[in-house]
Amino acid sequence: MNENKLRWGILSTAEIARKNWLAIRNTGNSVVTAVASRDAQRSRKFIAECQAGAPFAVVPRALGSYEELLASSDVDAVYIPLPTGLRKEWVIRATKAGKHVVCEKPCAISATDLREMIDACQQHGIQFMDGVMFMHSRRLDKIREVLNDGTSIGAVKRIASGFSFCAPPAFFTGNIRSQSSLEPHGCLGDLGWYCIRFALWTMNWRLPRQVSGRLLAEHKAVNSAASVPTEFSGELLFDGGVSSGFYTSFLTENQQWAHVSGAKGHLQVSDFVLPFFGSEAAFEVTNAAYKINGCEFNMESHTRRIAVPEYSNSHVNAQETHLFRNFAAQVQSGKLNELWPEMALKTQQVMDACYESARHESRLVEVK
Repeated sequence: MNENKLRWGILSTAEIARKNWLAIRNTGNSVVTAVASRDAQRSRKFIAECQAGAPFAVVPRALGSYEELLASSDVDAVYIPLPTGLRKEWVIRATKAGKHVVCEKPCAISATDLREMIDACQQHGIQFMDGVMFMHSRRLDKIREVLNDGTSIGAVKRIASGFSFCAPPAFFTGNIRSQSSLEPHGCLGDLGWYCIRFALWTMNWRLPRQVSGRLLAEHKAVNSAASVPTEFSGELLFDGGVSSGFYTSFLTENQQWAHVSGAKGHLQVSDFVLPFFGSEAAFEVTNAAYKINGCEFNMESHTRRIAVPEYSNSHVNAQETHLFRNFAAQVQSGKLNELWPEMALKTQQVMDACYESARHESRLVEVK
């Protein structure tokens, strides 16, 4: 590794890769050495534009094929933001080339495919992780402290979340998320993955016993083989009487909230996926009290705001920077983090089960 920095190759010039180019630059322990597209000119354009705003000392190489990047001796790890329909092939090819992998979400078409991808990583000693940025926010550590203190929330009974954005008309004709061959899970995969992940994290990675899903709306683009979900809700049922519901949509305006209800209080995060712009990541804890004094009936909120000093984005302590810094540190330790691929697989299993339920009149589906 060059100067003790993990050397990254970016496999595709997808829009999200721009954000993660900057994140890698901000880590202090990583560097981008190559970017690959099926068109070298596109790679050169991507690199030139990113270098203009966030330059590396050595300009990364522009490559015209994914195969060339995987064969590169100056690449230790790859970031793969390719469409879901293409990820299995290139994750497995990356592992065979000895490259560690950060894979965008949803990771695969099915849990069966993801198991095969993870097995390939384990066979070749490769670290695998999905690209869920909020998992690396320092805010999550503080939320866990509150959930565990026994008094702020108490026993968790209900988890709810919503993640949506209102897509313009052109989205449903030209965006890959409207193409069933590339993103068959639609809003469930693109947005629901985060909601499911938050619920599983809250439950310390316990899988729900059963789930149900409801397809509220779907869309079939002219050049798509099948329709994809554009509005979806799901319900997760855990042992011990805990439940979790989520709502995702390409049809309702920006929202990304998560709520945890317990026997002693509740916790609200208004921006659990993409922190609102600023220098703090915050959440609120409420221990409301209902008091009656004669003819006076008072509902008191008793809400406190808890914040950590963490920039929303594009900073050395932003969550996306933590993601790539943590990954690089793990690889450099010489040990594999087995929880990261397990997180992805459990999220995929629950998402698959929700989708299966929705396609069968919302019947309950067991998660195995």
